[in-house]
Amino acid sequence: MSKLTKNQKAMLAKVEPNKVYKLSEAAELLKEITFTKFDASVDMDVRLGVDPRKANQMVRGVVTLPHGTGKTVRVLVLCTPDKENEAKEAGADYVGLDEYIEKIKGGWTDVDVIITTPNVMAKVGALGRILGPRGLMPNPKTGTVTMEVGKAVKEVKAGKIDFKVDKYGIIHSSIGKASFTAEQIADNAKEFLGTIIKLKPSAAKGSYILSIYLSSTMSCGLQIDPKSIDTK
Repeated sequence: MSKLTKNQKAMLAKVEPNKVYKLSEAAELLKEITFTKFDASVDMDVRLGVDPRKANQMVRGVVTLPHGTGKTVRVLVLCTPDKENEAKEAGADYVGLDEYIEKIKGGWTDVDVIITTPNVMAKVGALGRILGPRGLMPNPKTGTVTMEVGKAVKEVKAGKIDFKVDKYGIIHSSIGKASFTAEQIADNAKEFLGTIIKLKPSAAKGSYILSIYLSSTMSCGLQIDPKSIDTK
């Protein structure tokens, strides 16, 4: 067995085994047990009582975190020339159409979000095999296929994220950075979970929220008591 590092020992000394924490407690403790030299991401994992194999129990949505994600989001807008200035003024990192479609076909996907307009989806749709597996395919349900490209760019830059339950019934997302205050982490967590709760499928029976864990890059997970989160 490999030996525990000094930081791992310090982390385990602070975390009580099998304890279920209040969200406010977990947010404060998470900052204490994050020892990375870089600004670690704060992640939330929510296990749901749904069967993702059934279409009527799929949970997918978008949420704008009140304090943003802490990440620099690179946005590509694929649009016709009449929308280019709107996208650029809103802060898009890359704007164009045919030249970027060719770049993507050549393997370039160095962006975090792609926004497009409905009138060019025929061209963008051909990139599905490349963009789909990377989670970059624009989708009207997440607001990334829209004529209001300027508004969409600003929302993404401000902290709008999309999420989807995986095949194991878990929603996983980054909701901030370790440099955030404990209050900011808790606020983002409340907004994220509140959105998930609103999306409960009518076909889902029994308990909907089965477990919630908060963690940071290379830290252990802290289990959260759902009753401690006021999502109203």
